[in-house]
Amino acid sequence: MSESRITRRALIAGAGGAALAAPAIGQKLVDLGLPGGPSLRPLAPAFPGKDAMIVQRIRPPLLETPLGVLGESAITLNEHFFVRWNWDFPTAINVANYRVAVGGAVKQAVELSLDDIVNAGEPVEVVAVNQCAGNGRGLSEPRVTGTQWGNGAMGCAKWTGVRLKDVLAKAGLAPGAKRVRFAGLDVPPMEGAPQFIKSVPLDIALRDDVLVAWGMNGAPLPMLHGYPLRIVVPGWFSTYWVKMLATIEVLSGEDDSYYVAKSYRIPARPITPEDKDFPTVSITAMPPRALITSHADGAVVKRGAPLTLRGLALGGEAALSRVDLVGEGFERPCTLGPDEGPYAFRLWEVTIPEVRQDLVGIGVRAANINGAVQPEALNWNPSGYARNVIERITLRAV
Repeated sequence: MSESRITRRALIAGAGGAALAAPAIGQKLVDLGLPGGPSLRPLAPAFPGKDAMIVQRIRPPLLETPLGVLGESAITLNEHFFVRWNWDFPTAINVANYRVAVGGAVKQAVELSLDDIVNAGEPVEVVAVNQCAGNGRGLSEPRVTGTQWGNGAMGCAKWTGVRLKDVLAKAGLAPGAKRVRFAGLDVPPMEGAPQFIKSVPLDIALRDDVLVAWGMNGAPLPMLHGYPLRIVVPGWFSTYWVKMLATIEVLSGEDDSYYVAKSYRIPARPITPEDKDFPTVSITAMPPRALITSHADGAVVKRGAPLTLRGLALGGEAALSRVDLVGEGFERPCTLGPDEGPYAFRLWEVTIPEVRQDLVGIGVRAANINGAVQPEALNWNPSGYARNVIERITLRAV
């Protein structure tokens, strides 16, 4: 066993006794600028391990990252990383008793300890964006149901773990295996509500970059982010990144569980808000997105002076290829910052040599190496999923 492996295991074991304390709500408010409803949200600096976050809900916690903070670095610090839970979860875990059950269409069902999983294969690090499928939902027009997120329900971290396929090898895949399903330790608060269970096709599960992760930015996973283990599926929305992993089930057929068959789905074709009956498909991979983070909508800039805009972008399921500043009658390429990997955020910047008038309806447009480009118009859907329309702001020149 290498020295780095011993150090990593010691870090994991050291986090097991921590409990999640109740937060205190701060008095400061932030305005998300939501067009369809109340926009003010409180900031709550007292959540464990968190700096000031935008509180969408306390229990289970939904915490959004302020956009200006999100654009400070390609790697989002743990204390700034957004939080999203569907159901309540344990606030303390006994690591000695913790097990992950691997079963279903396997050669032999097994129960694996934390050490078993840490030692299932070589350690792997992947830098990847974790983004809620409903990120930006609160900006939908007309308004849709669900958490009214601004654009801060995403973050990018360096995730450390072992390949999921190495964990599956502990049980062995049986002939006919088709999908791999995950459940965590979070549980519904009322009888009859569906457990949060998600699955991915076998070819995705066997990718070299799909992990059972225990580390986040060089530290053990915080409780709010799924300690002690979570699934990491780079390029796919965070609904598949199941936290506090409890079971891995190999399926020989389709997944009929609620959060796959009924929820987290989008129209299979473009629709309008008036459409009621239409076929749907599951949300899976992320599309490209880019955001201006250096300036808020309505900000004042100096007329006659140069202006530098900055922000972040992601390619989604493939590496980012370019970002362009766009507005009425002009288009200007942006300079991309360091490349942390195909699934990571990249910072960008662009300088306008001289501001001569108000900059009305400017935005940034991302494209990835597969040719996917952000659209001009919103692809509306009743759940507000997979938003990637060009986000526009207006800056006033004085």
